[in-house]
Amino acid sequence: MDSTAGSTALLTDHYELTMLQAALKAGSAERRAVFELFPRRLAGGRRYGVVAGVGRALDAIEAFRFGPEQLAVLEGVVDGPTLEWLAGYRFTGDIWGYAEGETFFPHSPLLVVEASFAEAVVLETVLLSIYNHDSAIATAASRMTMAAGERPCIEMGSRRTHEAAAVAAARAAYVAGFTATSNLAARARYGVPTTGTSAHAFTLLHDTEEQAFRAQVASLGKGTTLLVDTYDIAEAVAKAVEIAGPELGAVRIDSGDLGLLAHDVRRQLDDLGATETKIIVTSDLDEYAIAGLAAAPVDGYGVGTQLVTGSGHPTAGFVYKLVAREGASGDLEPVAKKSASKASIGGRKYALRRRDRKDVADAEVIGIGAAPAGDNNDRPLLTQLVSKGEVVGREPLDAARERHQASVAELPVVAHSLLKGDPVIPTLFQ
Repeated sequence: MDSTAGSTALLTDHYELTMLQAALKAGSAERRAVFELFPRRLAGGRRYGVVAGVGRALDAIEAFRFGPEQLAVLEGVVDGPTLEWLAGYRFTGDIWGYAEGETFFPHSPLLVVEASFAEAVVLETVLLSIYNHDSAIATAASRMTMAAGERPCIEMGSRRTHEAAAVAAARAAYVAGFTATSNLAARARYGVPTTGTSAHAFTLLHDTEEQAFRAQVASLGKGTTLLVDTYDIAEAVAKAVEIAGPELGAVRIDSGDLGLLAHDVRRQLDDLGATETKIIVTSDLDEYAIAGLAAAPVDGYGVGTQLVTGSGHPTAGFVYKLVAREGASGDLEPVAKKSASKASIGGRKYALRRRDRKDVADAEVIGIGAAPAGDNNDRPLLTQLVSKGEVVGREPLDAARERHQASVAELPVVAHSLLKGDPVIPTLFQ
C-alpha cells in the first residue's frame, strides 16, 4: 500500500518549491531557521481570537510526504535534484505553539517552527490554510457560545461550505463550545457528537403534517424534535403535542420572527401541558441574533451559514514569517521584514499571559529569547508540539474544549462585548 496515499504534500504553493530549489542550488537550504505563524491584528475589531486546527496541523505534518504520485505532478515544476530531495522529505525539526482552544491576540506567536530552511518553508501553505480556516471558525463559534450562555449551540452548516471545510468547521466549532454537529464525517473522524431529526422535505413528503409527525415519533420516539413551521405553527404545535404528548422532546422553528414566535410557542406548549418540551430555533443565526434572543424562551440554537463562514470573517489573517536564521557563527540571528504595514519582529519568541492578583488576564507579553523567571502569575503559552520530527503535542479534542472555556473565563469582562473595539488585553513586547 502506498504510504503517501493520504499525503498533504501537494497542499502547498508553487513558489514554496521554487524557493526550495533555489536554496538547494545556493547551498543555503540547510541553514537553520525559525519561522513564526502569527496574526498582525484581530479580524473585524474582535476582542480576542481562538486557536483551532492544532491537531489537524500535526496530522498534516506527519502526512507531508512525497511519493511517486506527488513527484510525478512536480515534473516540470522543479528540477531533478529538488525532486530527489523531496522524495526523502521528513520533517525533523521542532515546533512549539499555543495549545488548541487557547485565546490569542495581535502578534501572538501561535507557532514557532525551528528546522532547516528547506524543511520549514515547505510547510508554510498547509499550516496557514489549516490555522486560518479553523481559527476563524472557532473565533466566531466562541462569540456565539458566549452570546448563548448556558443554552446549547449545534453546528449545522455543512450545506453552506466546501465538503472538506464542513468537517473542519464542525471540529473547530466543537473546540469553541458547540455541543454537537449535523456532520457525520466529523463524528467519524474526530468524535464530535452528532444530532438531527428531519427537514421540511420530510413533512412535504406526506399527505398531511399529522402523518409526518406520527411517522417521525413512531421511528425516533416521543423525545424527538418536530419541525413546526412548514405550514401553520400554532396548528403544528397543537398536533405535535396531541401525537407525542407532554413527553415531546422539542419543537424547531426555522423561519419568521424567532423571538416573537418563541414566546407564542412557549405559551401554547405550557397551556397544552408540555412544559418540559424545548424550543430550538434555526434560520441564519449569528452571534448578534443569538444575543438578541437572550430574553426569549429559547432552549437551543442551530447555526449554519454564519458559523462556517466565520460570521463575516472567514480567515484569521495569520502569516508565516522567517524571524531568525543561522549566522556565520552558527548562532541564530534575528531577521525581519521592514515593509510598510507588513513589518515583522525578528527573533525567536516566548509568550506569556500576564494576570493580576485575581487571575484575570492583564496582557499578552511577547519577548525574544528565554522567558523571564520569577513571576508565578505569568502563564506560559508556548508548548512543544513536535520534537525532532516526532509529534509530542497531540491531545483529545475535549482537552481543547476545556482549555477554551478556561482561557475565555480568564479574560476581562469586556471580552463578552460583541461591539467592535480594541483587543480585550494589550500586547506588550519585552
